[in-house]
Amino acid sequence: MNFSDILRTAVFALRGNWMRSALTSLGVIIGIAAVIVMVSVGQGTQREIDKLVSGLGSQRLDVNPGAGRGAGGVRMSGSSFFTLTEGDAEAIRSEIPEVQYVAGAVRGNTQVVYAENNASTSWQGVQPDYFDINGWTIANGEGFDAQDYSSADKVVLLGDTVRRTLFGDDTGIGQTVRLGRVPFTVVGTLAPKGQGGFGQDQDDVIMVPLETGRRRLLGAMGLPTGAVMQIALTVADAKDLNYVQGEVEALLRQRHKIDPGKDDDFNVRNISEVVKTRTATTDLMSKLLGAVATICLVIGGIGIMNIMLVSVTERIREIGLRLAVGAGPSDVRRQFLAEAMLISLIGGVIGIAIGVVGALLVGHFSDLPVALNGKVVMLAAAFSIATGLFFGYYPARKASQLDPIEALRQQ
Repeated sequence: MNFSDILRTAVFALRGNWMRSALTSLGVIIGIAAVIVMVSVGQGTQREIDKLVSGLGSQRLDVNPGAGRGAGGVRMSGSSFFTLTEGDAEAIRSEIPEVQYVAGAVRGNTQVVYAENNASTSWQGVQPDYFDINGWTIANGEGFDAQDYSSADKVVLLGDTVRRTLFGDDTGIGQTVRLGRVPFTVVGTLAPKGQGGFGQDQDDVIMVPLETGRRRLLGAMGLPTGAVMQIALTVADAKDLNYVQGEVEALLRQRHKIDPGKDDDFNVRNISEVVKTRTATTDLMSKLLGAVATICLVIGGIGIMNIMLVSVTERIREIGLRLAVGAGPSDVRRQFLAEAMLISLIGGVIGIAIGVVGALLVGHFSDLPVALNGKVVMLAAAFSIATGLFFGYYPARKASQLDPIEALRQQ
């Protein structure tokens, strides 16, 4: 029998019991669709991790005040929280040459008002290097000058989301806005950055000079002189990051007069380690999703094997007749193998269509990141063919090994 004869015979056999064939292919359809949707979600999540890496920076350290808990698990008092100062940032800049940029910062939340428009947003009081560390650029107007930083001038830079809320299409430069009860002059706007790696709106923010934020916006808190809530720094070479982390910790322990064996009153967070941990977690999640999808596909393959074995049992006389009139065992094997692969292939095509549509719907109606990839679709198609070949071989082999005389005796 040539290929066209085998294919025609396989199609005829499947049409003879099309409902059973359709239900058999359902397992493959679900398995293939699950592979595409889950792998697309896994790859989309990995892409978000890549965005997170580029947003946070793989060459960055964040120094935060307070160790969280003191010795023996005793929580530190509120007064001990503001343990970092501008002096610490300047010492890091001057004494650790591998540091490229360093900036102290304070932060808070406020209501910003212009005319009848208002927005609830967060603000950052920053030093000059903060913009380079975090990749902020000026879209309109100008940034802060040396006098703004030294004299606590009431000037502000608006993030794109805040600007649009207050001024619509206008830049708002030169206008006066109120942060709480304090009037500020808009000197510039920040270039939009979009959604961050954790899903937050990075443009929903405003910037003021560090001393301005400390004196004008946090004055009621009674911060110690020169206190900052965070020190961020970057290194020019990522290879120096672990070394610089050790140097920063040693320098701050010395400046804060922390005795050996005592807990630090600060903590240094290595962004690259955070990203590595998050990436490892995502990889594990992707593998688990892939495993679940593979199990679905295996279940579909077992369904094919089961139905093909039933088909062999039901068609013993037909098989015996074919063998008796001259068909060889290989012809019978190819016929049943073609039927199994045809079921799997049809299920695979339908499963790919459902998987692609399903992935698009997941991305549209949920917060899960989805990244459709042509390679995933091709892999799913290969899986569907392999499933039919693997799970159809045993029933086909069993059919080809039947004794024609015994088969013809079956009622």
